[in-house]
Amino acid sequence: MEIVQRLAAACGYGDSSKIGRATNGDYLIGVGSFDMTGPAAGVNMMGYANMDQSTAGIHFRLRARTFVVAESSQGPRFAFVNLDAGMGSQLITIKVLERLKSRFGDLYTEENVAISGIHTHAGPGGYLQYLVYSITSLGFVHQSFDAIVNAIELSIVQAHNKLKPGSIFINKGDVENAGINRSPSAYLLNPAEERARYPNNVDTQMTLLKFFDAAWYATHGTSMSRNNKLISGDNKGAAARFFEDWFTSNTNSSSTPVTNSSNRSNISTLVEKAKAIKATGGKPCGNSTSQGAFCQSNVGDVTPNVLGAFCIDSGKPCDFNHSSCHDNDQLCMGRGPGYPDEILSTQIIGERQYQKAVDLFVSATEELTGKIDYRHPAILPIQMLRLGKLIILSVPREFTTMAGRRLREAIKETLMFLISNGNGEFNNNTEVIIAGLTNNYSQYVATFEEYEQQRYEAASTLYGPHTLSAYIQEFKKLAEAMAKGEKIMKGPSPPDLFKAQLSLLPDPFGDSRPPGTNFGDMKQDIIVPKNGTFTKGDKASATFWSANPRYDLLTEGTFAVVEMLQGQHWTPVYDDDDFSLFFKWKVDDSYLYSMATIEWEIPKEACSGVYRLRHFGSSKKTKDSPNEYFTGASSSFAVS
Repeated sequence: MEIVQRLAAACGYGDSSKIGRATNGDYLIGVGSFDMTGPAAGVNMMGYANMDQSTAGIHFRLRARTFVVAESSQGPRFAFVNLDAGMGSQLITIKVLERLKSRFGDLYTEENVAISGIHTHAGPGGYLQYLVYSITSLGFVHQSFDAIVNAIELSIVQAHNKLKPGSIFINKGDVENAGINRSPSAYLLNPAEERARYPNNVDTQMTLLKFFDAAWYATHGTSMSRNNKLISGDNKGAAARFFEDWFTSNTNSSSTPVTNSSNRSNISTLVEKAKAIKATGGKPCGNSTSQGAFCQSNVGDVTPNVLGAFCIDSGKPCDFNHSSCHDNDQLCMGRGPGYPDEILSTQIIGERQYQKAVDLFVSATEELTGKIDYRHPAILPIQMLRLGKLIILSVPREFTTMAGRRLREAIKETLMFLISNGNGEFNNNTEVIIAGLTNNYSQYVATFEEYEQQRYEAASTLYGPHTLSAYIQEFKKLAEAMAKGEKIMKGPSPPDLFKAQLSLLPDPFGDSRPPGTNFGDMKQDIIVPKNGTFTKGDKASATFWSANPRYDLLTEGTFAVVEMLQGQHWTPVYDDDDFSLFFKWKVDDSYLYSMATIEWEIPKEACSGVYRLRHFGSSKKTKDSPNEYFTGASSSFAVS
């Protein structure tokens, strides 16, 4: 299988002078990233608990992104992993730590490793260890679990191996119109004097760390609806992809631009050249031989559907107090800024986060210095990480806006005023942020007042009205221990239920293809517009006879490629990790044959030239037979 090397699709590159890289500083810093895209066919998605929502292709690939920060080669350190997944999982943490122990001994433990999910609802499920979260996925899905564990391990290994001296800068700013409160009536039950201290009923502030990039901002990963079946990192995954593309294009200004003679040719020449190159047909191929993290925060009552919630039958706004229509909450649906196009909504919300991150990244001047420290109680894990004046509170739940504010303020107050032995290390400049959905998942935390109304967040606050008070109490213990330099007594370890997992989802059992065809042959070739050429903004698509993508996830590879003709050679310029390219899988009406459709929404930045769409995959004759790899390409087409 060929590995596609990413090329910038733009015809030129930006100015790298404004980016800047720290080459020395107070810390050792390492970053890593690895593909964690799970099975793209027939696996229920984690998030909406909708049994009809099973994977059927890829919007863009999912990744585990890690940063490791250490005081010195032998000094204190921590690893923070940002997952393009719904949430952290205790079983994932257990298995990752087992692997890290075999590699590094006791260097990375449950105390100093945080694994946080961005809360996309468009990733394969079946990776949490408790059955309640795996019912709709028909139990545990080993392929989903293994993809995530492997990616976390290898991203940490990458970050560890890349450790080098560097500086870290912090910056803050407000993100405009990327989230609204989805339970405003519950928020209004919080004391008026408390609400008066804040300008909005959601937290709009983004906190950014500049080493490459990590940014915390609270908004749900639900721009993609419960009817979506394409694997996607949703708006935060999109923001990360946009940032990585921006950073790459602005730090490779000396690279050769993607151009060829056809860019300077007239349209008729492009069209004639495209017409001369036909589809290749399926053929065998061999085996397979750029970082920004947009982290989740106190996301509980924050939705990216910023246009509001409306009744799908009448089009009128949903009931304010209950978010329902005629006492039926299933009729109430949120609308994103690109409504009714959820892909566009995902892009817009992702861009709003990405654009603010770029602003903060470029303008960051305040350097972080000081100690690295951490504290962690294990059954339902809570964790506190310190990076100089920055405190990260790792929570295994979705805190509402006000619940998160109360927790942050309580910990800052504890660090500043209540600890007599703190030696003045913590002051009013101390920054406290929440990393939500980290290390495990146990649903929501609402304030006492919000709990009384029993909207969705409150009804999912499992331990009752005083849950927030309990979290504040336990985090204060961590804060006090950290300020005093004391250790926390380790509690009992969480159970490892890996061997007890129930898996009812059957494996694919082998593929067949229509008589007289090969895997990778065209079912429907490119349909060229009447004028003979596509223009920027058009959509080009082709459908191939294919096989179930669960046979090989093509990790760090791709199922779909856009290739551009460069002289006499085809050069890959987009793949299924790009926002503009879609890989869609389904079976035909007979349920006997698989089809893969590749759709390319031609970006405005694309160069004029000759292109084709190419598909990679693998098949099996029977469930237990070896994989056979194949590829196929469409006819060529012109883009002007």
